[in-house]
Amino acid sequence: MQIAVIGLGYVGLPLSVEFAKAGLKVVGIDLTESKVNDINSGVSYVLDVPSAHVKELVAKGQLSATSDFSVLLQSDAVCICVPTPLTKTMDPDISFIVSAVTEIQKYLHKGMLVVLESTTYPGTTDELVLPRLAETGLKVGEDFFLAFSPERVDPGNQKFNTRNTPKVIGGVTPLCTEKAVALYKHAVDTLVPVSSASAAEMVKLLENTFRAINIGLANELAIMCDHLSIDVWEVIEAAKTKPFGFMPFFPGPGLGGHCIPIDPLYLSWKLKSYNYTARFIELATNINSKMPEHVVSKINDALNDDRKSVKGSKILIMGVAYKRDVSDVRESPALDIIGLLHKRGAIIDYADPYVPSLHVLNQTLSNYDLAKGVGQFDCVVVITDHAAFDFKPILAQAKLIFDARNALKGQKAPATCRVVKL
Repeated sequence: MQIAVIGLGYVGLPLSVEFAKAGLKVVGIDLTESKVNDINSGVSYVLDVPSAHVKELVAKGQLSATSDFSVLLQSDAVCICVPTPLTKTMDPDISFIVSAVTEIQKYLHKGMLVVLESTTYPGTTDELVLPRLAETGLKVGEDFFLAFSPERVDPGNQKFNTRNTPKVIGGVTPLCTEKAVALYKHAVDTLVPVSSASAAEMVKLLENTFRAINIGLANELAIMCDHLSIDVWEVIEAAKTKPFGFMPFFPGPGLGGHCIPIDPLYLSWKLKSYNYTARFIELATNINSKMPEHVVSKINDALNDDRKSVKGSKILIMGVAYKRDVSDVRESPALDIIGLLHKRGAIIDYADPYVPSLHVLNQTLSNYDLAKGVGQFDCVVVITDHAAFDFKPILAQAKLIFDARNALKGQKAPATCRVVKL
């Protein structure tokens, strides 16, 4: 059996590796030549996939990469793992899905299974993918098979990966579901069939909408506690001791990454066509999107307490990736915070062990070497609490630290350093 995986990013490459490790022949398809060259050279550019695994699978002939879609002619199944961002007007951008399906349409053949993994709005598989593939004259559920199976990748998670994370699968027909289950049982330990592709699409949006709304609640709680001079972190830590009826979520400088800030808006957008307003989603989005402004306001107040203004202050941003221990800066709140501070006249540096350089504000910033010390900065701002950060020398040298992640929990600051929390 040969499997094709379109899109060799943080979803497609781990999936390809799991299929290949199971003994299937996998051909990855990507239009980025550097990715194709890296894979064929046995090099991984995805944090969760060791290069040693890629090198071994390539050497065995189980894994290869190409930019040529004609390999689909020899493929028994194809998984679509392409990005689904938002446009500038906050509408779904499904152009990558459309492009992938257009290529599959050229090479669709009898017996082929097509599975969409890219997060999208309910109805995409039935209303967008199926009609295009049906134009070939082949009949779904008989000549070819179509399903949706949402990716559940959590970059940097040391406990859950592609293999041991249960996988939801919904086919356009019952036989489509059976075929998809038969495929994924090679790569995933636990499979969760649902009644339809639309149900599977909705599952993914529920998961991430749940998180976005509860993070929004935690962020609003942080703002309320700030007004009331209460430590929000203490409140959450105490609340989570309740053994039932409570699940802790934590505030932060804003949402980032490939899923949480984006996926709920796919659902909200879809419901507008039914003249329905997804009120929880829009409220949570509004709160979460304003957190960078709240952070900058708190930094401004902290500097004012030191009789300094943001304008002309030297500020070090610690951590610019969207989450702990990853290199991905997509939708990172650090980018918004840097922009807002720069607009107020601050002089910005950043430090992040996973991001060697950062293109922001129409310029490329170099990673600051923490070994030089932080005593020269008027304020150190912790945005992403990477495990690699050693905060002891930071506390010893810094004059002012703004901690947006409670990263300094349990560490006592000397008299020469003032710590302000979110």
